[in-house]
Amino acid sequence: MQRDQDRHKLFTRRVAMLAGGKFILLSGLAARMYYLQVIESEKYRTLAEENRINIKLLPPPRGRIVDRSGVPLAVNRQNYQVVLVSEQAGDPEETLDRLGQIIEIGESDRRRVLREIRRKRSFVPVTVRENLKWEEVARIEVNAPDLPGVSIEEGQTRFYPFGESTAHILGYVAAVSQEELTGDPLLELPGFRIGKSGIEKIHDLALRGAGGNSQVEVNAYGRVIRELSRNEGQPGQELALTIDMELQRMVVDRLADEGASAVVMDVHTGEVLAMASTPGYEPNAFNKGLDAKQWRTLVSNPKAPLINKSIAGQYAPGSTFKMVVALAALEKGVISPSTTFYCPGSLKLGNARFHCWKRGGHGRVDLDMGIYQSCDVYFYEVAKRTGIEAITAMAHRLGLGHKLDLDLPGERTGLMPTREWKLATIGIPWQKGETLIAGIGQGYVLTTPLQLAVMTARLANGKYAVTPHLTRDLVSAKKTEKRGAPEFETMGISSNHLRLVRDAMIATVNYKRGTAYRARIEEEGLEMAGKTGTAQVRRISKAERDRGVIKNEDLPWEQRDHALFVGYAPMHKPRFAAAVVVEHGGGGSKVAAPIVRDILLKVQKLERDKGLTNISASETPAVEEG
Repeated sequence: MQRDQDRHKLFTRRVAMLAGGKFILLSGLAARMYYLQVIESEKYRTLAEENRINIKLLPPPRGRIVDRSGVPLAVNRQNYQVVLVSEQAGDPEETLDRLGQIIEIGESDRRRVLREIRRKRSFVPVTVRENLKWEEVARIEVNAPDLPGVSIEEGQTRFYPFGESTAHILGYVAAVSQEELTGDPLLELPGFRIGKSGIEKIHDLALRGAGGNSQVEVNAYGRVIRELSRNEGQPGQELALTIDMELQRMVVDRLADEGASAVVMDVHTGEVLAMASTPGYEPNAFNKGLDAKQWRTLVSNPKAPLINKSIAGQYAPGSTFKMVVALAALEKGVISPSTTFYCPGSLKLGNARFHCWKRGGHGRVDLDMGIYQSCDVYFYEVAKRTGIEAITAMAHRLGLGHKLDLDLPGERTGLMPTREWKLATIGIPWQKGETLIAGIGQGYVLTTPLQLAVMTARLANGKYAVTPHLTRDLVSAKKTEKRGAPEFETMGISSNHLRLVRDAMIATVNYKRGTAYRARIEEEGLEMAGKTGTAQVRRISKAERDRGVIKNEDLPWEQRDHALFVGYAPMHKPRFAAAVVVEHGGGGSKVAAPIVRDILLKVQKLERDKGLTNISASETPAVEEG
């Protein structure tokens, strides 16, 4: 009996303990449910929404680039691309194998995709191929159930309608490299392109715009049910250039496949109307991606198609530099317009003899004849009396030997030497003979075609240190940013001295004894003024001179002289300046002068037919006279 009572008490305690435990558990569960459903309800509602709603970043349309008349130079085209998300694909290599049976995937593309998958976060899409044909898109969509993580995205790709003709001005866009990632999520989007060179690079942020987003509802399997909202973001701004495309194409065609460059500009505003460097390259190929063979072809070409020679090509200016020397000498007072020197065909200095291009010499030569006949001996004498420091100082005032801050990357400075420069750079004192060589634009003197065009524009406008620019205005949905009227500093050069030099340049082209007479413009009112230049790239030995100097056409291409010409038009009321350099082209009068003639004739006719500048013909100021 006692044992039964003890057993009953034990059972009662156990029941009580069990009931108490259950109560505690139920209380804890109730408290946890209250905590999750009431206190943390907002948090879990948000998480649930995030699982149900996906937010997708949308790339903005890149801004167009147009010429001064609104002709499109860089536009966007529809682009279908196939992308792969590694976290959804499971085994990316197996998925690529399956995809490769449906569309062609090159081995280099495969390696790139796998490399990007390892480098990027697993949820970031990686572009497998772009610019798909519609048939390829259809095949991928039909096989979508067997291609986990693979999807088709519709975007835009950059297209340059004029290809090589504008390549060195516009540059190109290409995929973002690892070094260019800044934390901007736009840069991590598959297929997103940024400016890599030219105007595309300089104005990349303005052209790029701001990204938008799309909110889509998805089911438990990640399949899109519907789009809830969409914000397109802010498109890139439209950019208008100073270039006239009709003139640009003519200049490129005129240079043909030579290794050459040309710059045409307004002498009053500094607007660059055309800038060509040949041979060029196909910028659309960079957007799609070059293969190894295409790249090797470009970099191995001796005519350097990837270099914008107009701003990065550095050449001895040859006789086109003689106006600089003349102005420096006139300003220093070591010569007057009537000062003459006798040219017997050479000048001796110490043990060295410096030759004129005309073997028999020019006889008695004054300033005017020294320029229009391009007498080297005359300018040897002038340079010797002027000195390298004064010559270099004048060159700087005319835009030579330093960057002009054109709105393009890659501009080089050229070189205007001084005694201090040579001693610091080479460690050898300056020699008198080097001043003589500099006096005819050779030796250490180096210029770019852009600098030569600016020099010519400054000589032509008669007063102002005009500087070049390519950007006219930026246009967005909200506002238009236009350049104001240009304000340039005065050069501080005597207007009378400038008139003397311009008169000699007019004679160079329009006087029968001028070196460029055969390249003159004969249409009344459109005549040009200019100066020829021929820059040697090899030294001519005494033995060769005794035997007879080898003609350019008989030399290997890389040993031939560079041909140069600078000019402006109309000759009495300057409006446009042009400079042309033809690498290893031979004589400036024979090769470069006819090109500038054709360019200046074309630009004047274009201005007459449709107007090219902000200054009407009636408002164009004549050059100052002394």
